[in-house]
Amino acid sequence: MIQITPHMRILVAVEPVDFRAGIDGLAAVCRKRLQADPMTGTLFVFGNRRRTAIRVLVYDGQGFWLCTKRLSASKFSFWPAAHTPTRTLQACELQTLLMGGDPQRVNPAPNWRQLPGGAYASTAFGSATSAS
Repeated sequence: MIQITPHMRILVAVEPVDFRAGIDGLAAVCRKRLQADPMTGTLFVFGNRRRTAIRVLVYDGQGFWLCTKRLSASKFSFWPAAHTPTRTLQACELQTLLMGGDPQRVNPAPNWRQLPGGAYASTAFGSATSAS
């Protein structure tokens, strides 16, 4: 089972891909066009030209998962436009995208980050507590 967690690296391929490509074809897109290793656990998101479907490719340590979501009656309203081949998403933004929403309108709580020495601090408040 695929579990999308906040610590996952999620990359969206900006350019559409041919959905006739299977796992091997999309892994080649990761290596050649996106300059990323598909076997690192990064979750890759691809869209078709008409923006009616999304494919997700991820390697879980044993093998690849390839999932497809095709909207029945509409198109995905959001797709990144950038000068780079990929755009990074947070887990909550990907979940919004998969539901046909606009990840740019998501306003998640700030991420926590681990500081040297095992302490944690909120990026919003700057407070630190022990990690025990």
